[in-house]
Amino acid sequence: MGDYIELAELADSLFEASDDDDELLAKILDTLDEETRGALLSSDLLNAYQVFYYYFRETPDELTMERLQLHAASDLARGLVIDEVDIYEVIFSMEGGEPVVTLTDGENTLARFSGTEAYAEIALYMEECL
Repeated sequence: MGDYIELAELADSLFEASDDDDELLAKILDTLDEETRGALLSSDLLNAYQVFYYYFRETPDELTMERLQLHAASDLARGLVIDEVDIYEVIFSMEGGEPVVTLTDGENTLARFSGTEAYAEIALYMEECL
């Protein structure tokens, strides 16, 4: 599904069907073929929070949610700071169609997790190591 207009129409129908329910939107995205879902999850048609919720099926704290909602899903290709703890930043990104969560001090990467458990793993790492 390479046609942007078709993708935009699909996104509109998904939003209408899910009625701003993140869980329902994630379930509907599950029903799409992999190529179409990947195109949507990396587009400007979804926001970064919708991608976060799709992969992690978890609602983050309010500040993290607001940060993600202000960015398009396409911004995840370069990564977004979703949390700050002391001098550290938690960055959520997408690499090769896989969610990645990284903990950095700005110069060095302290921890990096990928996959659907990445958000839980980074939280556990920070709890145990910071």
